[in-house]
Amino acid sequence: MGIAMSIYDSCRAAVAKHGGGRMEAVQVAVGELSALEPELIRFAWEAVVASGPHAGCRLDVDWRPARQLCPACGGEKPRAAGSWLRLCPDCGGPLTLEGGDDLDILHVSFLSYDAAGGTEA
Repeated sequence: MGIAMSIYDSCRAAVAKHGGGRMEAVQVAVGELSALEPELIRFAWEAVVASGPHAGCRLDVDWRPARQLCPACGGEKPRAAGSWLRLCPDCGGPLTLEGGDDLDILHVSFLSYDAAGGTEA
């Protein structure tokens, strides 16, 4: 819930910086190693925006998987879901991890307030 609230606060500040308005959609990148489940962060987001001025604002999650790479023999090494190899299955060298640690706000869509107090696209 705290992470959803932090995303919400950051997005509200960005919208305010651009003249204010009603948020329509927020896109975030969530990495496999961030310890966040996309469905749980969406659920928390819905609770955060439920009764405020941004009710109905959608949270789109761009899932970013981590990759296992072997610096010795090159290339990405496949793994079974939920398991991590420590050694390359081909050459026995140690594997490195790349990516998957993302937690970034990528895009905020909002309807801005016009001078008359209405909204515009």
